Amino acid sequence: MPKAFSCPIGQSNLISTLSASDRALVEPHLRPVKMHIGMTLEAPETPIELVYFPKSGVGSTVAFSKNGRRIETGLFGYEGMSGTAAILQTGYTSNETFMQVAGEGLVIEPDRLQDLMEQSPSFHRHLLRYVQAMMTQTSQTALSNGQAKLEERLARWLLMCHDRISGNEMDLTHEFLSIMLGVRRAGVTVGTHMLEGKGLIRANRGQIIILDREGLEAEAQESYGKPEAEYARLIGSGLTNSERS
Repeated sequence: MPKAFSCPIGQSNLISTLSASDRALVEPHLRPVKMHIGMTLEAPETPIELVYFPKSGVGSTVAFSKNGRRIETGLFGYEGMSGTAAILQTGYTSNETFMQVAGEGLVIEPDRLQDLMEQSPSFHRHLLRYVQAMMTQTSQTALSNGQAKLEERLARWLLMCHDRISGNEMDLTHEFLSIMLGVRRAGVTVGTHMLEGKGLIRANRGQIIILDREGLEAEAQESYGKPEAEYARLIGSGLTNSERS
């Protein structure tokens, strides 16, 4: 079964789906960057310094409480970007965003990004569509965390990560997954064993390999698919805004 995003890894889909005129406007202001695992892209309550458009790798946005509890609220890769607060011109966010899988990308200063949005309403609309797609993902994450069984939530998260990497192998520890899902490490171990027992994944030390994506989607049930469909509707792959309108 194919992954959710059809554009090739190694390019920013948000940039490649711009109209030719908007790409010509934006691309001269983008700089290449390498993003290592654990790299902070946004710190809470801190002005955004750079906006990142990954071409590979996976970034996570995490909410946290004063007592140290953390849970992932958003996930993005080459289909998306960091810095949605810059699009909304709010300056900073209360969450933390960091790289969970290393990759490469493009960066731009938030002030420059806002200048370009003012110059091109179509570019601004394109990024606002992405904000809506992420709002859908966040709402579905909340629904999944509140209503789905642990193995469904784990299957959903693995599918989302799988969508954004090449191949089927993911370097993930149970401790990391416990933070992403907001559960105890022992719960992740139980969920992983259940998926492994059904032949959907193979779990090695610090690594999970996807064996049966179709079966994993069936296990995730309705907790997976709606944000991906909304992204396809709003952004698409390989189509410019002018071609979509």
